[in-house]
Amino acid sequence: MAVPIADSFPPGRPRPGAPGWPAPHREPSGYPAGPPSRVWAGRDDWPGGVYQRLLERRIVKASGLLDGPAASMLSAQLLTLDAEGDGPVRLELQGLDAQLPAALTVMGVLDVLRVPVTGYVAGQLSGPALGVLAACGQRLGYPSAVLGLTEPALTVDGTASQVRAQEEQIETMVGTLYIRLAEVTGREVDEIRADARQGRFLAVPEAVAYGLLDGQAGPGGKHGGQR
Repeated sequence: MAVPIADSFPPGRPRPGAPGWPAPHREPSGYPAGPPSRVWAGRDDWPGGVYQRLLERRIVKASGLLDGPAASMLSAQLLTLDAEGDGPVRLELQGLDAQLPAALTVMGVLDVLRVPVTGYVAGQLSGPALGVLAACGQRLGYPSAVLGLTEPALTVDGTASQVRAQEEQIETMVGTLYIRLAEVTGREVDEIRADARQGRFLAVPEAVAYGLLDGQAGPGGKHGGQR
């Protein structure tokens, strides 16, 4: 015969939910019930500590918006690695967007480094950020990367004379970008400019055929193929 739940507890023992009943054990919110396989020491160390570990292995990661301050930091990292050793540098360009002046700054630094730099593209890379890739000695793309030939987005303001001066400066910077892309692809500057105006996006095999990439990155970042 089934025993009613109310009668299944010894006299004097509190029932579930009643005062005195021990609270069930719960893991802290956001943590798994079992022991984690790896815990990063100190959350305040993220992501700076990870980037430092990458730098120790001569790997530099650039993602998000490359503006003036970010270009200064990226340039400092590259120059430090160039001064500290002769080993090659791996530049990870992950979903990178760039302001044109900032991209030209990093391109200038890459041009004077003594050590070889290989650029790896992940996610989408377009506009001025392509100039950073073009300044790398070797250029590889992860299988799902997309490269976009697009016009730089720029704004000008001020008086009429100031606007004209800014427009001339912008035209010079845009020309510098397109000339670099033409050099690495073996194509005419006018063709690069026309494709950018049209907004042409290329998967890795297409980017290899176009000349923007040397090949696809294989397992472990190794070269997965020549064009």
